[in-house]
Amino acid sequence: MEYILCTEDNLDELEEFYNKEVLYLDETINYPKWVYNNYPSRSTIKAVIEKKEQYAYLENGKIVGAFVFNEEPGGKYENAKVSFNRGEYLIIHTLAIDHGHYKKGIASKIVKYCIEKAKKEGYKAICADIVPTNIPSRKLFEKSGFVYLGDFDLERNIEDIPVFSMYELKL
Repeated sequence: MEYILCTEDNLDELEEFYNKEVLYLDETINYPKWVYNNYPSRSTIKAVIEKKEQYAYLENGKIVGAFVFNEEPGGKYENAKVSFNRGEYLIIHTLAIDHGHYKKGIASKIVKYCIEKAKKEGYKAICADIVPTNIPSRKLFEKSGFVYLGDFDLERNIEDIPVFSMYELKL
């Protein structure tokens, strides 16, 4: 197992990885309400790679998990009850695991990696906002010690997701 900060060299594999997972979610239950070729898309993945915020979890050199880890809420976190100011916390976004690797603890390992990285870098907290019906993510963050703060309108203007469930872990 290996964590990498992704580069342009990883763009094609990341796009293929996320597209494959969105298609799988569409066939089963699309908990995060991601949209094929819209979010995550090649352009959104490329943008976070360029900002050095896209990470991947590799097994045998192959991406089996991916996530974005940054300070950018992508909405108005001031509408939520987060305990800290911007710049004092990091946010886990777009966390996905290859469906062939579900129930192997990879998502928990990724969250633990994020906690350790945020602590090393001197942040005070980690936040996550998720679609309220995303039960697997809710369980993951609660199991990892995050506190549910409530559901809030982050003013993202996503038609079928008017509010997001906010989670916070004080470090």
